[in-house]
Amino acid sequence: MSSNTRRQPTDDSHLPSDSEQAPPPADGTPKTGEGTGEGAEATGEAGASGRPARRFWSTRRIPALVVALLSAAATGLLLYDVIAVRAGASAMRWRRRLAEELATRPLDDVWMIVGAVVAMVVGLWLFLLAVTPGLRRLLPMREPTGLPATQQVRAGLHRRAASLVLRDRAMQVPGVQSAQVAVGRRKVKVRAWAHFRDLDEVRSDLDTTLEDAVTSLRLARPPTLAVRVRRPKKKG
Repeated sequence: MSSNTRRQPTDDSHLPSDSEQAPPPADGTPKTGEGTGEGAEATGEAGASGRPARRFWSTRRIPALVVALLSAAATGLLLYDVIAVRAGASAMRWRRRLAEELATRPLDDVWMIVGAVVAMVVGLWLFLLAVTPGLRRLLPMREPTGLPATQQVRAGLHRRAASLVLRDRAMQVPGVQSAQVAVGRRKVKVRAWAHFRDLDEVRSDLDTTLEDAVTSLRLARPPTLAVRVRRPKKKG
């Protein structure tokens, strides 16, 4: 996910610094970030509280619905044909043809190999959906500590929101004319164009500013920074 912009006045006063914490609400309810949801499960990396930092699991509704509908249709059709045969009717043409093909075709036949490959690919796809969390655009945040009843609180930050925050911070560095930010799970790639000041100075200021900004996001596993600074292309 990336974000591209030109210099605009921004205000990031709402972002907490590493040494400042927003006070909890008066009723004692802890604040949570974006992305908490029903059915989220845990896996993976280490968080600030000492427990594993937990990624969010997708519910996979669409693949589950497609598999359930196809399985129900195939099973229902086969069951209907079996009951019809038991009641004295003849089997459907497709089932007689399928039984004949399975009985006569050799295993090295092209269509047998193609069918086996398709079945293997679909099975592997379903297996990967079952064992991987999904929701790669949602970055897990640190679990709150020192607050009561926060064991079940899980917060996440969307990659686009993180890229917008980091882009706005980058645009505040003197000399930066435009910036492009791509946030990944492990790495943040920043491309900036500076129209004045020395490029090394701009890069140094960007490194410092963006490191503070990444810390302020309170991510469970802060990504590493990769900053590139260039001169904008001359028009004409």
